[in-house]
Amino acid sequence: MAAHTHKIELTAETRAVLGGKVKSLRRSGYVPGVLYGKGFASVPVQVPQKDFNKTLKTAGESTLVYLQVDGQVHPTIIHDVSRDPRTDVVIHADFYKVRLDEKIKTKVPVVFDGEAPAVKDFGGIFVRNVNELEVEALPQDLPHEIKIDVSVLKNIDDQIVLKDIVLDKIEVLGNPEEILATIQAPMSEEELKAALETPTESIEDVGKVEKEKDADAVLDETETPAGESKPKPEPESK
Repeated sequence: MAAHTHKIELTAETRAVLGGKVKSLRRSGYVPGVLYGKGFASVPVQVPQKDFNKTLKTAGESTLVYLQVDGQVHPTIIHDVSRDPRTDVVIHADFYKVRLDEKIKTKVPVVFDGEAPAVKDFGGIFVRNVNELEVEALPQDLPHEIKIDVSVLKNIDDQIVLKDIVLDKIEVLGNPEEILATIQAPMSEEELKAALETPTESIEDVGKVEKEKDADAVLDETETPAGESKPKPEPESK
């Protein structure tokens, strides 16, 4: 796994449309947002929806993005993205300005790569326990994702634990013995039938109705009347 070797750039403009009027801005194809940082006065900005989506796909919420606003370039991390719960369209984004000489803590998505021999040879069941890992690094060293090779899982009950993940210039935080992925023994026909017959209810199902009820509120409350995004916790810095 390696961090991006190319510079990710995005052009934004200072935003004059504030408060409830940002709905018209979104209809015009722009994502309203705010640029802020430690010791830096926040600036309302707007970014073309198409450009933002492309950048978000490339950088995610962990890779350094050089945001150009009115001719000035700011090193940033896309710190928070709000979406319309009905359409999944981005309705607001925060750009957190960072210092290139200060390490920050953030969470990076995990991708399990390859094929586990225990699954292929013994019919084992691959179980992943994490979707992201918390790391600490200089902003320019942060990766878009962390790839973990599962080819080391050769037998039933084999595991990948946190201390197995060693990255260049990046410290992975957490309990060294935390199990990230493992191989379980295959289920018998009786166990599989029992599992399929047991009704389950996911957190997503429970929350879906509430999200739909609050959809309009999310659109209206993304920003305060003054035009600034609602306060959100800043990434921890060191």
